[in-house]
Amino acid sequence: MVEALGRALASDPLLVGAAALLLVCAAIAGVWAVRRWREPPVARLERVLARREEVVVLMHPNPDPDAMASAMAVAHLAESAGTEATLQHAGAVRHHENRAFVSTFGLDLEPIEDVNWLACREVVLVDHNEPRGFAGAAGIAPIAVVDHHPGNGEGESFTDVRPEYGACATILAEYLRDRADGDALPTELATALLFGIQSDTKSLTRGCSRAEFEMSEYLHGFADAALLDRVASPPVPAEFLDVQARAISDRHVAGSVAVSDVGEVDNVDALAAAAEELLRLQGVEAVVVLGTDDGTLHLSGRSSDERIHVGEALQSAVDGIPMSSAGGHARMGGGQLSVPHLDGIGPGSGVGRSELRRRLVDALRSDAAAERPT
Repeated sequence: MVEALGRALASDPLLVGAAALLLVCAAIAGVWAVRRWREPPVARLERVLARREEVVVLMHPNPDPDAMASAMAVAHLAESAGTEATLQHAGAVRHHENRAFVSTFGLDLEPIEDVNWLACREVVLVDHNEPRGFAGAAGIAPIAVVDHHPGNGEGESFTDVRPEYGACATILAEYLRDRADGDALPTELATALLFGIQSDTKSLTRGCSRAEFEMSEYLHGFADAALLDRVASPPVPAEFLDVQARAISDRHVAGSVAVSDVGEVDNVDALAAAAEELLRLQGVEAVVVLGTDDGTLHLSGRSSDERIHVGEALQSAVDGIPMSSAGGHARMGGGQLSVPHLDGIGPGSGVGRSELRRRLVDALRSDAAAERPT
């Protein structure tokens, strides 16, 4: 068969030329494929951005510094490609540290409540991989996704999800490093990304990969220390300190688990700050702080014990309670319950606050015991 093919080629110069052309095309295609395979993710993302006149950089609901810094970086890449970028999010920027971030970096963030509030339908998701938190979110097909949380969400043209990373800002910092060629990063952007990494990893002490340390070192060379200190140490509202004091003084401790009901609060973000503070108590490895605002009981949980998945524990504790929801990550979680339904309105006989506290303690302790070696 090979001899027959050789005789055919020898007898027809056109076939020889066609075969040579095919070999050249195959070689070119191979080189192109290898180059595409070896190029950094930032080059692929920049191509996606450059093909649009406008994009929405969409953060998760109630964005934190990691999400906001990541959005700033994507907007920087978009604008470098000649593409207009609008930063949007569902919910609100509520926590005093998050508001300090917005103020320090002069961010123009647009809240949305409905899909029709999006500036355009060319959406890039950062710090989450599935749109959520607003009406019509399920119908959004993002063009790109950059995230560090587990999930199955994908972008139509670009997806980079790295659950092993401690912060989304780390991924964006790598993008900027890979395209910089030694050029300086804008000071505010470098400082924002550095704080985004610090805030999501609790100053590089929680959930870090090697990349967090490498990118912190890289960003530190361009960041402004005074600006970083200003955003990292904003003034604390008086209510936050009051709620922390109540959480500590009214705590119920069972083994390594602490649960505290602080009563009425005006700012539910104070519960998260109180949970972080309560977790510092010696011998305590998991905490939940409860507080009521406008007929809703809010839960905020934290853990320093890798055996305890706070989100799953909270979800288990409220299971079966009408008008309740809870969840979150391994080290932090939250939930909301309707106070009237806790008191017995609607289906069911209700669940008292003391019973709820018992459920929370049992869920957290059983979560730890399930992984405890025998």
